[in-house]
Amino acid sequence: MTVLIRQLHKHFVGEVSGVDLRRPLTQQEAIDIEAGMDKYAVLVFHGQDISDEQQMAFALNFGERESSRGGTVTKKEDYRLSSGLNDVGNLGKDGQPLPKDHRTHLFNLGNCLWHSDSSFRPIPAKFSLLSARVVNPKGGNTEFADMRAAYDALDDETKAEIDDMICEHSLMYSRGSLGFLDYTDDEKQMFKPVLQRLVRTHPVHGRKSLYLSSHAGAIRGMSMPEARLLLHDLTEHATQGEFVYVHKWTVHDLVMWDNRQTVHRVRRYDQSQPRDMRRATVAGTQPTVAQEAAE
Repeated sequence: MTVLIRQLHKHFVGEVSGVDLRRPLTQQEAIDIEAGMDKYAVLVFHGQDISDEQQMAFALNFGERESSRGGTVTKKEDYRLSSGLNDVGNLGKDGQPLPKDHRTHLFNLGNCLWHSDSSFRPIPAKFSLLSARVVNPKGGNTEFADMRAAYDALDDETKAEIDDMICEHSLMYSRGSLGFLDYTDDEKQMFKPVLQRLVRTHPVHGRKSLYLSSHAGAIRGMSMPEARLLLHDLTEHATQGEFVYVHKWTVHDLVMWDNRQTVHRVRRYDQSQPRDMRRATVAGTQPTVAQEAAE
C-alpha cells in the first residue's frame, strides 16, 4: 500500500494512512515513514490494534531498541510489561491504577513537564512510538512542540548567544522541580548528569532546533540561577501555542515522534482510572557532545 501523510499543524505533525502496523513494513514503506518523520517530526497513526510484539517490530525498522535501564525508579521485579516496551501508563503489576502515594506514580508525574525522551542519557533517544491501549476518560492529552520552528523564531542575537551552550541533563533535575528528592545511592549514581548541546542540527535536513527538556538543569559556564532562568525563558518561548500540537487520544492510536526535533508532555488526568500507554523507544546513535563526568 502507498503511505499517505496529511499535515495537521502549520509547522509539523502528519497523519498517516495506508499502513497496517500489524504486518511487516515493506522497505519502501519504512523509507517513506522515516522521510515523513524527518519532515513532520510527529506522525499519527489511527486504528492500529497491535500487540507489543508488533509495536516493537515496527519500531525496529528505524534503529535499535533503547535499553530501559536508568530511566525509572521501578524495580525490575515490579515491571508490568516483559515485552521490552516502556510502561508509561498508571497501572501496577496487578493491572490496577497505582495508589497516589506510590513512589513510581510520584516519579512518573515528571512526564507532565515538557521533555525530550532520554535526554538524560549520554546518547539520547531518536524516536518514540506510543500506543494507546486504554485511554483515560478525563484529561491525558499529549502535547508536542516543534523545536525547529521555535529556534527559527528566535532573534539573531539569541541564536548567537546560545549556539555553543552545553547543558547538563538529569532525571533528578526534572523530578526535583516537582519536589521528588528522595533517591537511593544507586539511583543517584544512575541519574548522574550528562551533557547535551542546547542547539542541535538534524543529520538529514540540517535544520537547527532547540534541545530543551525539563531534565536540563544547568548550563556549563553559567551560574545555576542564570542557567535555569534562560532555560525557563527558552521553554516558555518554544511552547507557546504557535508551536504546539495537542493530541487527543483514542484507543489504538499510535503516535511516533522525533526526540531530536520536539518536546512533549502529558496533561494531568484522573489517576483513579486506568490509562495503559506503551512506548517503544528507538535508540540514538551518537552523543550531542563528547561526554565527561558532569559533577
